Amino acid sequence: MSVVAPPTDHTRAHPTVLVTGFEPFAGAPVNPSGELARRLAELGHPDCRIVAEVLPVSFARAAPLLAAAIEAHDPDIVIALGLAETRHAITPERVALNLADARIADNDGDQPRDLAIEPGGPAARFTGLPVKAIAHDIAAAGIPAEVSLTAGSYVCNHAFYALMGLVEQRTAHRSATGEADARPLRAGFIHVPATPQLGGSPQFTLDELERGIRIAISTTLATRPHHDADLPGGSTH
Repeated sequence: MSVVAPPTDHTRAHPTVLVTGFEPFAGAPVNPSGELARRLAELGHPDCRIVAEVLPVSFARAAPLLAAAIEAHDPDIVIALGLAETRHAITPERVALNLADARIADNDGDQPRDLAIEPGGPAARFTGLPVKAIAHDIAAAGIPAEVSLTAGSYVCNHAFYALMGLVEQRTAHRSATGEADARPLRAGFIHVPATPQLGGSPQFTLDELERGIRIAISTTLATRPHHDADLPGGSTH
């Protein structure tokens, strides 16, 4: 389901940001990632035009619908959102693995085990978002945030890996046609924690998460392509 920001006199001059989220899964009543995508598109952003797509929690269907949304909206930036209900922070993801290994079935009943998302594809693909800068700026606003080195092996990781493959394809096409430097597509994935409707702990309000993702959008817009903050990061284990 697509949602497009209300048009303004400045829409054409502004970059387009595609924000995606997911539908509820595993019996949950809501999925804040999908709610955030819709809300951001409906409320808009002063520095860009936001369009949204809520994806199915489906290994078979999520990536094709994501590709169709990119084709339809021709965005400058794609920020894909997903739910990580046990995390204590908003977590921009640094890397997607070429692995589908589902602990639970998706909404279509599929439960792949130890499969390559793209047979013969690279073992991993890295984000195109300035994840260190995003995490720093969100945390500076008082909202817990940190860079994550694993997007899991469920549909979120599957969509993230496919998304970065789409970026590679688009970059190669534009390079072949001499358009590579004109308007590079930047994309990546951010996990958000649970909201109160999902129970458990910790809990974040949808307003807090919206504020965090707005900061992520603003930081990405303000950062040159292929650059990130020069900050310590990584993990010791």
